[in-house]
Amino acid sequence: MKPSAPRTIWPAAALLAIAGAAFAWWVLHPVMRYHHRPSVARVVATATPSPQATAAVTLPPATASAAPAPSGAKLAIVIDDCGQWLRTERAFIALPVPLTLAVLPDVPYTHLIAGEAGAAGKGVMLHLPMETLSGLNPGPGKVTTEMSDAQIAAQVGADLADVPLAQGVNNHEGSKATADARVMRDVAAAMKKHGNLFFVDSLTIGDSVAATETRDAGIPTATRDVFLDNRADAAYIESQLLTAARVARERGSAIAIGHPRPTTLAAIRALIPQLQSDGIHFVLVRDLIDSGAQPLSQSSGRR
Repeated sequence: MKPSAPRTIWPAAALLAIAGAAFAWWVLHPVMRYHHRPSVARVVATATPSPQATAAVTLPPATASAAPAPSGAKLAIVIDDCGQWLRTERAFIALPVPLTLAVLPDVPYTHLIAGEAGAAGKGVMLHLPMETLSGLNPGPGKVTTEMSDAQIAAQVGADLADVPLAQGVNNHEGSKATADARVMRDVAAAMKKHGNLFFVDSLTIGDSVAATETRDAGIPTATRDVFLDNRADAAYIESQLLTAARVARERGSAIAIGHPRPTTLAAIRALIPQLQSDGIHFVLVRDLIDSGAQPLSQSSGRR
């Protein structure tokens, strides 16, 4: 009879014991969860269809628990591209703070959403479609560099007539048209004929001359400071909103532009109480311009 082979019972038992101990530690040991959000040291605002458009605001490093704003720090939020997503746009109108809707001409809900925003005391602007460098079609009612002076005047007049509650204008897209001085002089002249309007340069390109030309024409003018939602991510949008609040603290006021997206709505809604407790005052964009609180020289994108 052959001797039996040596058995490996001890090593197997040891491994089982170690595994059991590890499992018991895992069950009993408390697990902490951390919600991570990106730190905010600077913002680089780039219009999605126009990679050339960059605008940097350089500020000291800060966190969401920054010191309260000095009295009078004002933040104006503009929601672009309105007139297309009724449910989301109505939810923006229902927010308990002043904000402004920039409404596109000749889209399904142009008249309805402009009327509801005005009735609710929100600001209303014409979101003027303008030619892009990329060739992307900005939609009906667009102004292009190929148009004659008379054609531009007629198109701007027709777009303003389609949004009769508009108190001001900002550009939709427009990386090519807003860099063309002749086009912008024509736009400014048409606005002057229409009445007492203001202009906000969305700064979809760093070489924009829009604000210079409208101001030279005597139109009250301001410029966008921060794009909120170049990425459809709530944490990113919240960080951009905090950056806009920091600009308001540093300079007294800021203009932030977002879009009618559920993530943007959720981020703004979530941060309203915190920003208000920190001393940020939400205002209509026309109030910043009427008060002269946002001069052209404060633009983060002019170069």
